[in-house]
Amino acid sequence: MNLMTIATATSLQSPSSKLKFVAFLVVSFVILDLSLPYLMLMVKIHILDGDLVVFSEVQGMEKLNDGKPRKVKNARPFSFSIEEDTGSYGVYTKGGIVTKVKEPKVLRFKSLRDAMKDPGDFLLSDFSKFERSPVIHLAFQALDNFRKEHGRYPTAGCEQDAQSFLKFVADINEASIDSKQEKIDEKLLRHFASGSRAVLNPMAAMFGGIVGQEVVKACSGKFHPLYQFFYFDSVESLPTYQLDPQDLKPSNSRYDAQISVFGSKLQKKLQDANIFIVGSGALGCEFLKNLALMGVSCSSKSKLTITDDDVIEKSNLSRQFLFRDWNIGQAKSTVAAAAARAINPSLQIDALQNRACPDTENVFHDTFWDGLDVVINALDNVNARMYMDMRCLYFQKPLLESGTLGAKCNTQIVIPHLTENYGASRDPPEKQAPMCTVHSFPHNIDHCLTWARSEFEGLLEKIPNEVNSFLSNPTQYAAAMRKAGDAQARELLERVSECLGKERCITFEDCITWARLRFEDYFSNRVKQLTFTFPEDASTSTGTPFWSAPKRFPRPLQFSATDSSHIQLIMSASILRAESFGIAIPDWAKNTSKLADAVNKVAVPEFEPKKGVNIVTDEKATNLSSTSVDDVAVIDDLLSKLEECAKNLPPGFQMKPIQFEKDDDTNFHMDLISGFANMRARNYSIPVVDKLKAKFIAGRIIPAIATSTAMATGLVCLELYKVIAGEHPIEDYRNTFANLALPLFSIAEPVPAKVMKHQDLSWTVWDRWLVKGDLTVAELLQWFSDKGLSAYSMSCGTSLLYNSMFPRHKERLQKKVVDVAREVTKVEVPEYRRHIDIVVACEDNDGNDIDIPLVSVYFR
Repeated sequence: MNLMTIATATSLQSPSSKLKFVAFLVVSFVILDLSLPYLMLMVKIHILDGDLVVFSEVQGMEKLNDGKPRKVKNARPFSFSIEEDTGSYGVYTKGGIVTKVKEPKVLRFKSLRDAMKDPGDFLLSDFSKFERSPVIHLAFQALDNFRKEHGRYPTAGCEQDAQSFLKFVADINEASIDSKQEKIDEKLLRHFASGSRAVLNPMAAMFGGIVGQEVVKACSGKFHPLYQFFYFDSVESLPTYQLDPQDLKPSNSRYDAQISVFGSKLQKKLQDANIFIVGSGALGCEFLKNLALMGVSCSSKSKLTITDDDVIEKSNLSRQFLFRDWNIGQAKSTVAAAAARAINPSLQIDALQNRACPDTENVFHDTFWDGLDVVINALDNVNARMYMDMRCLYFQKPLLESGTLGAKCNTQIVIPHLTENYGASRDPPEKQAPMCTVHSFPHNIDHCLTWARSEFEGLLEKIPNEVNSFLSNPTQYAAAMRKAGDAQARELLERVSECLGKERCITFEDCITWARLRFEDYFSNRVKQLTFTFPEDASTSTGTPFWSAPKRFPRPLQFSATDSSHIQLIMSASILRAESFGIAIPDWAKNTSKLADAVNKVAVPEFEPKKGVNIVTDEKATNLSSTSVDDVAVIDDLLSKLEECAKNLPPGFQMKPIQFEKDDDTNFHMDLISGFANMRARNYSIPVVDKLKAKFIAGRIIPAIATSTAMATGLVCLELYKVIAGEHPIEDYRNTFANLALPLFSIAEPVPAKVMKHQDLSWTVWDRWLVKGDLTVAELLQWFSDKGLSAYSMSCGTSLLYNSMFPRHKERLQKKVVDVAREVTKVEVPEYRRHIDIVVACEDNDGNDIDIPLVSVYFR
């Protein structure tokens, strides 16, 4: 695993073998009209001629629901035709779903012998190296010949071995007929020969991820395999200076392989580096393992700081390999640091349990940041990444960013004054289902699970918290509700009042009654009200059917104590309700027959739909609460009722809020959520899901697998060589996006930082103008004037220090900038801070606004 490595699929297959690789279903969309000679769709589709689709839930032309894939033709944004005569299929009535599918694909692999002679097209990753793969293909063959003749690999930096290797390459190339290369990069081949003996951790991690995914494909038959050969090199990771052969000689250390490629000078820099890793999850564990094996921060002068405020959960163990089952509940950073130190006892590591955020800037202060060489993000959310990006911009530190999602991974390298920062480009926000769809018109299981989790959190966490807030300080709580005075406050008070009033539970039997009535309300009464308000034949204001796709017309459920799924739902709801009220759970609570007997004793009142009920149908609505002109009066009435309810409670009564925990299979959390979701799915004729699938969706689990994680961290560590060595131009750095399922590898140079100019000045987002000295406001204004800029406004944080439009601000001209900041902000500058940062608004001589960098006044 040197800086040029090969991955091949030929060794997995015999010459005549066939494998079927089946892709997952990729997209579904709903049919609006089948009465035309083509299929008219309610949404814009991404489908091409020749694609295969499967029909389901079509009413009136049921022969289409046979599950048979049909080929598309005449595809348009909102319609397509199929290559089939449907004249005898009857008359289309309504509805239907069409799902795009992929048919199994048969791939034929050449034998290794044939593929070596005729490799065909290579899978490319970096289009700036378009002609490199054929040369590396020759190099690997030459390396085999060299080893056969000499019984060893070429020696690093040995000119004699390099010449011998080059002759092997020339001979093989001359013997090639169809694939002979007209031009061969001799410098590349010398690098190949010199480093061929070395096993480098980043290359092993990267290709380990790729090969691991290929093994999974071969075993499962899913996803597209890597076809024949894939070559990758990172020659640009080598130092920019000429390597001295003496610098490549082994020193009888564990880093000799790395030294034989990069030299002992870079190895010393790696060992002396001060690194900050933020996050100790899947990526963080891999980074720690890689850095320990590379010898990073392994000298007495260095330090590797890792921080993570999270603890180890059971679900982490499948991909965070530094953790074991006995570590569950322990701090991630502490356990990961101990495991990394076991890999390399020389590792100088400090594990912290602080979240990197504005609240911990007293921990990660200026002195801490000034001492860093590199920051490595191992985070799982955009907000934390944006904060770290802001800090790296401020302190001008390199940031190595990466992320994974299933088989996908990406890396981004952020280098001060060279590349754009992480926040310069943002992904579009995730598309979320409209609130009215989730609450009243679900049409897939994701909508049902989103609703189920929302109800779980409302019933068992939010309302108990509100109850406790009221009981802890009734006067303050009432004042807050009256101040809000809106529909949401009214609705919240209604639910709190119900919880302590008519829905208050004292015995476990009360919990069963509550659960049974909830079932009736959610899955029968609400559906009856909805279909009463919008009957099956209802029309919109434009005359189109209200219940047209994607809306599904619901049917109320009839509770049955003989239905095990109904009883299981009542069981989980009763137990969790009892837990929130601090009620002892009897032994018979988990006995389904005894529970069924108790449920049958519950009196369920008859429900009559009401006229005039408002049900939100606007997809742009963000709040389902209906506003009333009497909200204030209703809130006062509800608060009075709450005070009466509180008098009937035992002294010191508090509820126990239940926070959703997906990883404990015995806590009934997922039982309740999956039960809620599947009952709702039955209402709307949506296919139900098992608890595992429900856990995946409702738990909002981001799929993370070891293969993509290993690849991402390996690629980042290849960039780390460049950052630590320094002096690399932007052309040497690489950002990567990869999808191991396809497989797709897209590697490109980072985008350079945007340069802004004024007269003879130029700056980028990386620059910060430093002003040394304890200056007055007037002196600072003159400092800008000397640069051809007229500063008319200065602010520190959210406080305005000076503005030329305000006459009273002239009094501040002769005051020190730091004194004005103290006076206006009413905040002292911390002792560890030697400067204050101010934002200055400037204009040029023509009155044009000039966007200048942040200004730091060093007054100490």
